[in-house]
Amino acid sequence: MQREITTVWNRCLSVIREIVPEQSFNTWFEPIVPLKLNGNVLTIQVPSEFFYEWLEENFVHALRKALDTAIGRNGQLEYSIIVDKGNEQNRPLTVNVPTTKSTHTSKPDNVNPDILKSPFQLKDLDSLTLDSYLNPSYTFDNYVEGDCNRLARSAGYAVAERPGVTSFNPLMIYGGVGLGKTHLVQAIGNFIKNNNQGKFVLYVTSEKFTNQFLNAVRSDGIRDFTSFYMQVDVLVIDDVQFLQKKEKTQEIFFHIFNHLHQSGKQIIMTSDRAPRALDGLEDRLLSRFKWGLSADLQTPDLETRIAIIQKKLQAEGIYIEDAVIEYLAHSVNTNVRELEGVIVSLMAQASLNRREIDLELAKQTLRNIVVDSEREVTIDTVQEAVASYFNVTIADLKAKSRKRELVHPRQVAMYLAKEKTDLSLKSIGYHFGGRDHSTVIHAVQTVSDLVAKHAETRDIVEKLKAMFK
Repeated sequence: MQREITTVWNRCLSVIREIVPEQSFNTWFEPIVPLKLNGNVLTIQVPSEFFYEWLEENFVHALRKALDTAIGRNGQLEYSIIVDKGNEQNRPLTVNVPTTKSTHTSKPDNVNPDILKSPFQLKDLDSLTLDSYLNPSYTFDNYVEGDCNRLARSAGYAVAERPGVTSFNPLMIYGGVGLGKTHLVQAIGNFIKNNNQGKFVLYVTSEKFTNQFLNAVRSDGIRDFTSFYMQVDVLVIDDVQFLQKKEKTQEIFFHIFNHLHQSGKQIIMTSDRAPRALDGLEDRLLSRFKWGLSADLQTPDLETRIAIIQKKLQAEGIYIEDAVIEYLAHSVNTNVRELEGVIVSLMAQASLNRREIDLELAKQTLRNIVVDSEREVTIDTVQEAVASYFNVTIADLKAKSRKRELVHPRQVAMYLAKEKTDLSLKSIGYHFGGRDHSTVIHAVQTVSDLVAKHAETRDIVEKLKAMFK
């Protein structure tokens, strides 16, 4: 019986292939699955309600001709629409609808030919020449891997090698500002684009997607907008959290997402938080975000920060001493973007002042960036304030001496560094003569106890804190 159904449907496809353009055939007819043949009624399964509506609206004459040839003039068509793909426990949910149009009531297949073309031939929705909008400088080669991003990078590379085939569909990369989300997803896009010439990759921010949708609404171009996105092979959408509370945009994205996913196309997204924390998005959309893999990017650890600096300097053809690299890596531990910004500023300072990049220039550059931004407290300002208050030198704070007149100021400086900066214990120890993190823990605990028990120590700490304001 199944063999007969397949034979009938293949006859239909051979007729349809002669009528519609190849790209339209691939997009709208290849995903269809023939389900059953009951008398002269052929039932076909389509991925979504929109898919069914599009076929009925635009290809009914082609389908009628195909049925006439394969079954006869009395041939009828019924659609089985996938509403929910289900899972291992629950069967897929489908609804069956008979064809509602006849060749007497429907319009002929005179769809705008531009809609039926390959995306490579389409004009962009902003009336610009179509482009993937990928930055070619974002590649896997210059993406530094570390413990903070290993899962996301490995999943991204797997997707890049086999887009739409792995279980990582959709792939959601999430994390805070400046951690490399855009770099990673564009690296995936560039890899696919360079190694799969037949696949159309599109990178778009959620803001641009929303603006395009609004323009389509104003110009009565929703059909063109949806058809364009449904022909994309790999959709990379950045910052999906900005779709929050945009109900109509979410609805159109839901239909596009469903169609692409059920057609075996790859979807890649970024967000500043995990899917479960995305308030303001429809539940049905959030549930689909969780179909694939969600991988987070963490703040880079010390070793990764050192590797990022080395990679950046190597790309610029610049050499600086390891001590300077280590100082920068210990001093800037917020995100990759800020770290790269410091390196650019350092190179600019060296070029403008015709100086070698040394430790002093690195400290000066960091101090200027901090002063220019938010008067943040740094390890240097802590050490300078403590050294001045206790009438010792910064070198004394970093020295190996165990004299009491030096140990106490050193411990106070470590305590303030822990409280007023974001540096890790390991980095604080590095700035105090390369001491172990356990020494920093001991110093912090000692000063905490003194502040709790002795008013004199408490006053000293408060005076030092006031110097940072």
